[in-house]
Amino acid sequence: MYNGILPVYKEKGYTSFDVVACLRKILDQKKIGHTGTLDPDACGVLPVCLGNATKIVQNLTDSGKQYRAQMLLGVRTDTQDISGNVISEAHPEKDSEKIKNALLSFIGDYDQTPPMYSALKVNGKKLCDLARQGIEVERKSRHVHIYDIVIHDINNDVVDFTVDCSKGTYIRTLIDDAGGKLGCGACMKELLRTKSGGFELDDCFRLEEIKSTVEESRIDDMIISTDRFFSGYPKLTVSGEYNKLLYNGNSLFRNMFSEEPDQKADMYRVYDSLGSFVGVYTHDEGKFKLRYFFGRN
Repeated sequence: MYNGILPVYKEKGYTSFDVVACLRKILDQKKIGHTGTLDPDACGVLPVCLGNATKIVQNLTDSGKQYRAQMLLGVRTDTQDISGNVISEAHPEKDSEKIKNALLSFIGDYDQTPPMYSALKVNGKKLCDLARQGIEVERKSRHVHIYDIVIHDINNDVVDFTVDCSKGTYIRTLIDDAGGKLGCGACMKELLRTKSGGFELDDCFRLEEIKSTVEESRIDDMIISTDRFFSGYPKLTVSGEYNKLLYNGNSLFRNMFSEEPDQKADMYRVYDSLGSFVGVYTHDEGKFKLRYFFGRN
């Protein structure tokens, strides 16, 4: 079984689940999870966790993300992107300063209402399934944060911009809201996720590349070790006689390590005496005792 993080470039036409399904066939293993849904029309960075690294899916999902997007002015659709049915059209705003101010006004805290065409569930039913039946239900707004927006170009009713945001932010909803503020409406024309979970576009591999690499028995060159994600935590190595305790997920004490632990740290990367990463341990407050958090167990 493969363990680690595989940064994938999701291409248009695939859902995030499609990517996982393809990788299960390519890698011949079931334990795989993605770290944040991308719409079928969107593309870009999709870190995928393999094997025991699936335990950090939430950690990667919680990280901030960056997108390069195109906003088409003057058109609103039911899906908030260009693939949906047009529900209104208007003369697009031409004043570049008004356009910039409308978009930049969303920087900071932002209460965003999720779109009907999304994978979120209400009373056990996906919103997108209800939307396809012509049913619209009330959705609670969610608190998101826009860290920054950089506008690159405004040309022929299309606004090209980059946005850095918190998890759970719908860029097409941001665009729809900005269009509403402008009074002309807007929808998303293109979306590219450029950063997620600490990975960027240059770090990613397409499914065809991954398939070829598996056939050549070189897939290990693509998989990022799980401990890289926790590189900011201090490293501890247990002495040989305590390997078994470590493998079983037991609590560990300071005398069990070959180096002196930094007692001010909250979490540690713990390795066996052979140098293999085993897991992340948390520090019990008040006394030095490490409790198992996650790892290969």
